[in-house]
Amino acid sequence: MNDRSHLLRDVTRRHFFNECGIGLGRIALASLCSGAMGRGAAAAALPAADPLAQRFPHFAPKAKQVIHLFMAGAPSQLDLFDYKPKLTELEGKPIPPSAIGDQRYAFIRPDAAVLGPQFKFRRHGRSGMELSEVLPHLAGVVDEIALLRSCHTEQFNHAPAQLFFNSGFPQPGRPSMGTWVTYGLGNISSNLPAFVVLSTGGGTSGGAANWSSGILPTTYAGVPFRSQGDPILNVSSPAGIDGQLQRESLDLIGSLNRRRLTTQGDPEIATRIASYEMAFRLQSSAPELIELAAESKNTLEMYGAELGKPSFANNCLLARRMVERGVRFINVYHKGWDAHSNVAGNLRKNCGVTDRAAAALIKDLKQRGLLDETLVIWNGEFGRTPMVESNAAIGRKLGRDHHPQAFTIWMAGGGIKPGVTYGATDELGFHAVEKPINIRDVHATILHLLGLDHERLSFEFQGLEFRLTGVEKAHVLHEVLA
Repeated sequence: MNDRSHLLRDVTRRHFFNECGIGLGRIALASLCSGAMGRGAAAAALPAADPLAQRFPHFAPKAKQVIHLFMAGAPSQLDLFDYKPKLTELEGKPIPPSAIGDQRYAFIRPDAAVLGPQFKFRRHGRSGMELSEVLPHLAGVVDEIALLRSCHTEQFNHAPAQLFFNSGFPQPGRPSMGTWVTYGLGNISSNLPAFVVLSTGGGTSGGAANWSSGILPTTYAGVPFRSQGDPILNVSSPAGIDGQLQRESLDLIGSLNRRRLTTQGDPEIATRIASYEMAFRLQSSAPELIELAAESKNTLEMYGAELGKPSFANNCLLARRMVERGVRFINVYHKGWDAHSNVAGNLRKNCGVTDRAAAALIKDLKQRGLLDETLVIWNGEFGRTPMVESNAAIGRKLGRDHHPQAFTIWMAGGGIKPGVTYGATDELGFHAVEKPINIRDVHATILHLLGLDHERLSFEFQGLEFRLTGVEKAHVLHEVLA
């Protein structure tokens, strides 16, 4: 008699859901799909041969791609964007107790003295937007940007605040904004990743969790690029491996992975298939992408980019080249804005590095006809205090502490109304008092511009439905939309 016990050993609960004829999973699939697909893009987490295939948005988008310029460390809004003459009047005096309330700080006392604006401010452009003198290049494009002065956040320290802005949650483990966008819309390019990360000035406090896929399949995570050498480590083939041999090897591996995907339905297998194929294509597309010598001398000078010298300027130029080649979401991080001491020197240094390139990015996108469909965002994780931070014991003076109650960001292109100043803080720049903006409102607005309803873009995990904007109310900022 034939021993068939091994067949029984191979039968698992997964068999009844996935492999036995119709199966329980297939019975449920029709109803699940009808409900999920009715909610729009990215509502269903079903494995696909190409998880980054382009998908339809919920409604007609204003923007197709995003460049997110993240100033890690939190620039001082009071010295760059939000001029407060009252601070000059009160400089050296304790801040009024009525302003500070029960707020406590890590490095300064509640009765710390007021520190006035460190730079002169002027109005610029047809819009009359008011900016600091250390932003001369941004001053030249103010009529293209919307300045949002009434942002506030729930997070006080760098890592959780960076994670909150990037993922809508202050702890690691949630999908980043770029992940949600690529999950919802897929990839435009077949030769480059949908979500790319560039960085200068050192690491970020939030680390790789800022561009992580979190609970979503890893195919939607950001792909860090280096700005010199191989853009991605090991993207070049080792010596002795030619293209034909590599192609044949990938075809064999791909066929085995697809067979496994069919039987197991694990989305990480689809991720693996897509990653192998993308890596193969990157061997030719990535080196061409970072070859800035192809740019004109005038373009390089406009950005302040130097060949072979990694910089924020080079990364902004790379971001424009990525937009041209169909990358969906680009994070450009620049660390170094944490000015607990010498806030004026910190801002001179960092604005000297970033202002020219950020303004050039807007100009360049516009002259190439790309700005209308590319959303550009500039922000830090929170603001800085109106009070001075000085501590001789640790060598600090004339700095500003972390301030979550009020800060400024700007946005441009991609459906943003140009030349607008939105929201306001009180006369001390302490609280957002006019049209306050929560970070979730920023997220909802970004998704809206991309044609995604933030309440419908969701992912079910362990019985819960997750969204970038979470379960609390978020509002699209319609007044800043064109």
